[in-house]
Amino acid sequence: MTASAGALENRIVEGFDTTLSTVLVTGPCGSGRTALLLRLRDRLGAARCQYVDVQRVATTPERFHHALLAASPFSVGGVRVNGDQDSPRAAFDATIQFLQSAHASDGTPATFLLDEVLELRTFESFPGLRRAVSDLVAAIGDSPNRFVLTTRFRARAGRLVAQGPRGFRLEAVPHLTTSDVEGLLAEAFAGARVAVPDEETARSIGALSDGHVGHAQMLATELAQMAQRGGADPISALAAVLSPGGRLDAALRYCYELRLHRARGYGALKAILDVLAAEEPLTLTAIAQRMHRTPGSTKDYLSWLEDVDLVDVSKKQYRFADPLLRVWVRLNGRPAPPTEDDVAREVHRYAAERLAMPRVEEPVAVGALRATGTGDIIEFD
Repeated sequence: MTASAGALENRIVEGFDTTLSTVLVTGPCGSGRTALLLRLRDRLGAARCQYVDVQRVATTPERFHHALLAASPFSVGGVRVNGDQDSPRAAFDATIQFLQSAHASDGTPATFLLDEVLELRTFESFPGLRRAVSDLVAAIGDSPNRFVLTTRFRARAGRLVAQGPRGFRLEAVPHLTTSDVEGLLAEAFAGARVAVPDEETARSIGALSDGHVGHAQMLATELAQMAQRGGADPISALAAVLSPGGRLDAALRYCYELRLHRARGYGALKAILDVLAAEEPLTLTAIAQRMHRTPGSTKDYLSWLEDVDLVDVSKKQYRFADPLLRVWVRLNGRPAPPTEDDVAREVHRYAAERLAMPRVEEPVAVGALRATGTGDIIEFD
């Protein structure tokens, strides 16, 4: 656990001692939201809180209700409630009632840890449940119980909290500090029989990962494995994990597809991401011209991409929310998998932007990448 993640955990627990009853934590794929909830479960005690991975069990309202109650340590009025309901609306109402009224065996308030809570939007296609998520949030705001919710969808979370009850707070998983990255490196190199990299390497990993804990962990792990084989640097590690079949390649592919499938306009959205992968930031007009679409339809596409946090907009210019996902799209938005030279070229281009390195236009072989500079300048052999 990083120091930043520990500080967030402490804020949540301390908030429960005051007036805070509900926290919604947002963070991108692989940012440690689930790990946070599992630590809270261990810290608060399994008899006083219930962890629920909503994504696993959000099938129908009836089956979700049954799964929630079957695994719960809580009761209502001293009696375990029946999980059988005869309609989607009745099952959802019973779920809300349980979340509002359940308590621990000693009568103290229950704490529910609902991971990926916005997956409950699955229920909004059932009769009478068009506002399922909003209804749930409004209901738990009136409960004496405590709730820690998470979601990977930052924009949707912001809208939900803005419409939610008092005492509903939004928290974001913090970006890594250099000290956090040093901790990740220490963990990765534990038992590696080689020296732990210095602070400058930690800074480079922080910049290359954009402060994303999952990306940084993969880089640290790869760096440790490479160091044991003799010679390692963050750029070569990034090339390795981004290569087809690498850990970061798989993680970015998952994030890319999952977010696109949660949005509208799958094919058009992929095309816009291809445009931004080639050049960013771009205005709405510039994107529309490259797409050969009207500004109106392009605006809709961009709003759907913003809704699932694939793009950000600032001063009317759009760019990828995750800079490493942009690299992945550049590598994989082509008919054939990228070659080793393709990966090396794109990784160098990205590193040049992130680390202020001199640009080298010729492809660089992965095996030739070696960090030799000091400060923020890294040279290539």
